[in-house]
Amino acid sequence: MTTTSPTPVPADAVRESVRERYGAIAREAQSCCAPSCCSPTAAPGTGTDATVLGYSAEEKAAAPEGADLGLGCGNPQAIAALKPGERVLDLGSGAGFDCFLAARAVGPTGSVIGVDMTTDMLARARENARKTGLSNVEFRLGEIEHLPLADASVDVVISNCVVNLSPDKPAVYREAFRVLRTGGRVAIADVVAREALSPEHQADLALLVGCIAGAATVAEVEGWLRDSGFVDITIREKAGSRELIESWAPGHPAAASVLSATVEARKP
Repeated sequence: MTTTSPTPVPADAVRESVRERYGAIAREAQSCCAPSCCSPTAAPGTGTDATVLGYSAEEKAAAPEGADLGLGCGNPQAIAALKPGERVLDLGSGAGFDCFLAARAVGPTGSVIGVDMTTDMLARARENARKTGLSNVEFRLGEIEHLPLADASVDVVISNCVVNLSPDKPAVYREAFRVLRTGGRVAIADVVAREALSPEHQADLALLVGCIAGAATVAEVEGWLRDSGFVDITIREKAGSRELIESWAPGHPAAASVLSATVEARKP
């Protein structure tokens, strides 16, 4: 008996599902869920604690209440080495948690731009920005495959568990390269795959919006970065990665193939 492979989920369907899911999270009065907002079975409640993802207690306390939704898989701040005066772009900025921490790091002479395609997340981020009184943070509506920024306009691109959600990851890295200035860098926390996931798992929409089925292999990510023009590419597994991913989809076979990692590269 012959079998056919599952039909890949169309790009528009992926984007719409991501908007719906994370829009619903943004509308909740409280942080997302246990064990994690990036879990296919997550329900509103309590989010993954920021300290579990690698943030310090001081960083967690520095952001306004409601900015940390527990949606990440790491801490891009830990590898970004942000400096006063730099201009930072956050891909898929959500409620603004990483943007507010970056704004503190770059100081009043620097600036931070968050880009997100979910209007409910943008509304929440802008309200959080109002609470902080920060004047060096702004949030823009847009897709990370088509960034609303000029060429060579930022020093650092950060992102936290968002690139895996994109149906066109090569475009994301090309856009990151385009908007970076010479010598600029990317510092991304994301999920990657040890090995290619099965067609069945890749076509599972719940796993896609849950930050698992969209994970590209390390080799694929390295290739897309290199093809975009990046150099000094480094991808490292995050400590505690296996436990974190397993908590998103306990017992699911796809979880064993995915890890949380840091992705670093430089524009020459």
